[in-house]
Amino acid sequence: MSKNDVRISSNVHQSTRTQYPQHRHSIPLDMDDIKADLDTPLKDACLAAKASVIVRTGYLDLSAGTGSYRVKEIMNRLGYALGVYVRADVNLTSIEASCSDGKDRVTEVVDLPTVGVNTERIWQMEHFADWITVSLGYEGEYHTEESLVNAQAQDYGFDNRSVNARQEHAHAPSNQSQKIQEITVREAHARLDAIEKKPRLYNPWMQAFGSAVACACFVFLLGGASYDIIGAFVGAGAGQLARSRLNARRLNQFVGVGLGVIIAALVTIATLRVIGFVDPSALGHDTAYIGAILFIVPGFPLITGGLDFAKLDFPSGLQRITYFLCIVGVGTLAAWVVASMVGLSPSGFESPQLPVALEISLIFITAIGGVWGFSVLFNSPWKMALVAGIIGACADTARLIMVNYFSMSLELAAFLGALIAGLLASAWRISVRHGYLPARLGFPRITLTVPAIVIMVPGLYMYRAVYELGNLHTVSALDWIFRAMLVIVGLPIGLACARILTDKSWRYDV
Repeated sequence: MSKNDVRISSNVHQSTRTQYPQHRHSIPLDMDDIKADLDTPLKDACLAAKASVIVRTGYLDLSAGTGSYRVKEIMNRLGYALGVYVRADVNLTSIEASCSDGKDRVTEVVDLPTVGVNTERIWQMEHFADWITVSLGYEGEYHTEESLVNAQAQDYGFDNRSVNARQEHAHAPSNQSQKIQEITVREAHARLDAIEKKPRLYNPWMQAFGSAVACACFVFLLGGASYDIIGAFVGAGAGQLARSRLNARRLNQFVGVGLGVIIAALVTIATLRVIGFVDPSALGHDTAYIGAILFIVPGFPLITGGLDFAKLDFPSGLQRITYFLCIVGVGTLAAWVVASMVGLSPSGFESPQLPVALEISLIFITAIGGVWGFSVLFNSPWKMALVAGIIGACADTARLIMVNYFSMSLELAAFLGALIAGLLASAWRISVRHGYLPARLGFPRITLTVPAIVIMVPGLYMYRAVYELGNLHTVSALDWIFRAMLVIVGLPIGLACARILTDKSWRYDV
């Protein structure tokens, strides 16, 4: 091949790559049949236009990190309201959906470029689905027709420009002031555009602070002392800041996790060495570096994978659990490399002796802080983070009381803690549905329960397992692996039991 041929091939590839920069991982919206119906009411549009809204809704929900069962659920809600039969195969990074209206059939395939979590988007997608279904005369999850008419765009994080026209129409005629105007295909995609393009709530520095708070609180809950907490705070903040910067450059996330963990561990060790010049006892708290790397624990794939198993969606569940194991494996191996280079040997934390009342109070406070920190990493709005923090504090305090004062096994306590968190989140949702709380506080349960129980994930056990395995202590490694596995299994089972107790659609196979 000549140099000219290479140059031509490169130019062709470049022009092809930049032709559709907006939607290269989604369905194309510039198809003739979709463009012809952009200003048609959604219920009267052609099947291709309806499918574009349904599949794009599922795509945005999946991109936010929610479980496959929830993606299918929201697509089916829209399909039912629009008179479309939807059959979808949802995996960790892709959706294959077939939509039929009884006469025609459209099949769309979309894929995600990466995996992430955005709880604000999950919340917005729930209310978007309500906006569509209630406007078509069907029951919403959180809204009634009146609450949607009176809702303000900023209540759900939307750009007002995407809904100003609708609000003008909603309040104009006196005899239909409580009626929602018909939604067109263009308006539906404008709302989806507002959701897709909305930047994250917290900048990298705020994410680093949230990570620092979460890991510092995590260390206290594991029994760490003051120097352990300080080291974990500084190290986790530095590690998450580096990870955020790398993610902003779209670097492979496994590389970002590994480098973030290495930086977190080294900064933690350096911090304790500096403190050691003033107080030599700080040099005995090197185990703090384990707490500093816990910000990489992928709680959402773990929990949603377990819940997908409960809904008999085994392919998606296996993919999510595999992704969880890959992230944890990369992070713990990176930490083991640092420990081997520096010569550290993790021995656990030495719990300080505190009065019972003070210890329980501090557990409650630090549990709120830990859940809040992870909520920041998950991009939760402050009201959602506050609710999740209170739920997590109640559940984790109950769990540690059962372990510390009633000698209950960690595995059973983890199950009961997750069950408590799931029941409290369901109680919050029921309160919203019955009108005891405003509709704008209708947070999906997954956005409350995962931040609430991620601090129960046995990150210390998982690291100890990899550390012992790296040193070829296979018997000890297996011991830590089974300890971690039993706790990990108990968490999604607890949430699934809470859903079975409070949700009829989970209680029966339909």
